[in-house]
Amino acid sequence: MITQKFYGDDALIDRCVVTLAGNRGLMLVGEPGTAKSRLSELFCAAISGNSTHTIQGTAGTTEDQIKYSWNYALLIAECPSPKAFVPSPLYTGLSRGQLVPRCPPEIQDSLVSVLSDKVLMVLELGGDERVLLAQKGFNVIATANIRDHGVNEMSSALKRRFNVETVAPIFNLALERQRVLEQAQALLAESNVPVAIAPDVVELLVSTFHDLRSGQTQEGTVVERPTTVMSTAEAVAVSVSAGFDAYYLGDGTVTSEHVVRNLVGTILKDNLEDAKKLTHYFNVFVKGRAQKHPHWEGYYKARKWLR
Repeated sequence: MITQKFYGDDALIDRCVVTLAGNRGLMLVGEPGTAKSRLSELFCAAISGNSTHTIQGTAGTTEDQIKYSWNYALLIAECPSPKAFVPSPLYTGLSRGQLVPRCPPEIQDSLVSVLSDKVLMVLELGGDERVLLAQKGFNVIATANIRDHGVNEMSSALKRRFNVETVAPIFNLALERQRVLEQAQALLAESNVPVAIAPDVVELLVSTFHDLRSGQTQEGTVVERPTTVMSTAEAVAVSVSAGFDAYYLGDGTVTSEHVVRNLVGTILKDNLEDAKKLTHYFNVFVKGRAQKHPHWEGYYKARKWLR
């Protein structure tokens, strides 16, 4: 049974499909944890039947690793030849007419001519093997986090060769609560941890993530946003950690106290000042909700773990 794998803006998916049906590359940008890489792999699998031509860029990625490389033992013994040639994911995608996902901006200059002319030159080889013309269907899907900046800024020349789409976090509170609950329970089941997470407990966590991510509570009051990423993936991680905590260190029942204990590790990743923002959020906004809603009371009392 095929299940839905991406939850977000349907119009965004439609625009991405239209882009990939044309002759321009697709760039997915947004906050970390919004499933940009996952979406790129899903497009590749659905359109090309293969999502393995992936270029995972790092600070050590070179242009040779992007285009092609050589078996240097054979290169020395036989000089440049097809036998000594080692194709890259980009080369394979060009030759087969398939999509190449997750291309890093640090090797931008090597992509400009490929995206413009759909041609890759192998200068060391001779004859027909010197020029590789892209087969119909070749394209590149790039992903970039708007918070994480690489060594080099992306050039305007490369940006013009992509249609840029922003992948936003899930804004629907009920939908995100459902996704976090389903994913957390599935991951706990895979680990043979027989605990159940009550929907009310997940609601506390997801509401906190929504408020801090947007900088505004559900009541419309402005709240200080932490510098750390408050993504759906992080909410799932906190829920799973709370499940492990309850199973191994508790009685097997996940409570709001387990959530708060494991929420601290998510908040304190980038800036120690975020702890003060989270504490203020509990002392003001969570306290106010605890006076009106009984299931928020235990969440407020668990604030002692924020220390």
